[in-house]
Amino acid sequence: MATVLKDIPSREYVLPGNGSCPACPATLALRIAAKAIGSNAVIVLTPSCTVASMGYTPKHAFDYPAINVCFAAAGAAGAGISASFEARAAKGRLDGELPTVFNWTGDGGTYDIGLQAASAAAERNDNIIHFCYNNEIYSNTGTQRSGATPIGAATTTTPGGKKENKKNLPLLMLEHRIPYMATASIAYPGDLYDKVLKAKNTHGFKYIEIFAPCSPSWRFDGKDTIKIARQAVQNGVNLLWEAEYGEITRFNGPSAALIKGKQIHDPEEYFAAQGRFKHVMEPGKKEEFLAAVRKDIEEDIAFMRARAEIKRQ
Repeated sequence: MATVLKDIPSREYVLPGNGSCPACPATLALRIAAKAIGSNAVIVLTPSCTVASMGYTPKHAFDYPAINVCFAAAGAAGAGISASFEARAAKGRLDGELPTVFNWTGDGGTYDIGLQAASAAAERNDNIIHFCYNNEIYSNTGTQRSGATPIGAATTTTPGGKKENKKNLPLLMLEHRIPYMATASIAYPGDLYDKVLKAKNTHGFKYIEIFAPCSPSWRFDGKDTIKIARQAVQNGVNLLWEAEYGEITRFNGPSAALIKGKQIHDPEEYFAAQGRFKHVMEPGKKEEFLAAVRKDIEEDIAFMRARAEIKRQ
């Protein structure tokens, strides 16, 4: 049973007056994650919406020591900071517990530009939490397509709709056999909080991907941000699951029921609400697009159901 919202700590680590867009999913996700991590932490950032909204250093919007590094460097920078703390602790030069070092990156800083460094840190099992808040585009720089952009979505670099399937980075991270990884959603804050808490208390490399619908770039009303995120889970676009050392251990919330065979929610409302899919939701195109979407979702659920049955000896 996931932690209920009223039991999540009230202290805020994202301070008032930050420059986030209204209904920003990345800021909401960071608020929840930070409550699980606590005050003894360092945040590593790459160019992203979060960096753009944090304000001018040294006075920034987070109640953490924060460092903004090159787009490709989160894995390496986080690993170096973590190693320095562990070296100081080994020499008796660190008071108290080891700080939690966590990378806070978008899909550009994880799926694409930051993939090599994140993969290398996972392979080395560096003691960091690597977060990817996945808004499925390069939102901060003008809504260009990324490796996380789904097929059919219109962006400034794919105005007619993206032709290629998106990467499945959670599965790539699964095959690194890291101690812990999870997918989460801002629509299920208790589930997200519990997963971050588990990652904090696990030594080694941890990966958490958070589904983060972006109202300006996806072109929907900001008041529907949580609704859109919840629909993505209910219709199987965003499956919530956890894994340890290369084995899927559990599915969470509505995803558990989908894996057990419950029928998916009709995805039409989800796609119709987003302007980025307007061109494929027109009469004469909608039926074909939605049929392909339903087929893909059902195949993904079947694949994940079968993958969860694989246990390493």
